[in-house]
Amino acid sequence: MNTSFINIFLVFLKIGCLLLGGGYVIVPLLQSELVDKRKWITKEELIDFYALGQCVPGLIAANTAIFIGYKLRGKTGAIVTLLGLTIPPFLAIILLASILTELAKSTLMNNIFWGVNIAIIILIFLTVKEVWNTSIVDKFTLFVFILMFILSIIGVSPALLIIFAAVLGIVWKKRKEGRR
Repeated sequence: MNTSFINIFLVFLKIGCLLLGGGYVIVPLLQSELVDKRKWITKEELIDFYALGQCVPGLIAANTAIFIGYKLRGKTGAIVTLLGLTIPPFLAIILLASILTELAKSTLMNNIFWGVNIAIIILIFLTVKEVWNTSIVDKFTLFVFILMFILSIIGVSPALLIIFAAVLGIVWKKRKEGRR
């Protein structure tokens, strides 16, 4: 597939305009635009890129966009997706910074932000649902999920959870390969 840089930029510009609430809400937007409408990537690739985006330092949404852009058109594609995704919030921050004091006093803006927060909760839920459907595929992955959930509740560091889950995955995969 040789999608044009301008098409990639415009799609990510649109996503950047709609991306409220941070990296956790990007999955439903990317799925709609890239998997369902354009078929540029598969659902599995999206979840893999999203997981990778969480594992490297930086903003999850930006990291995910970079991985997708690189898959679509290499290094230049990665730069194009990053620019498309980040220009809208950059401009919004510049605009909002100049009028922030007045906005904080506005009842209308407070009501708008309340409504946006509800929408963000829904988008986060949809992200969890998509990752769940792609990741929890058998008893072992359900076991790892439950174990990681319990360990997170008792206060184990997220970094240790990721490392521990990765080690469990490696051991499980080696064990399955040894049975063949």
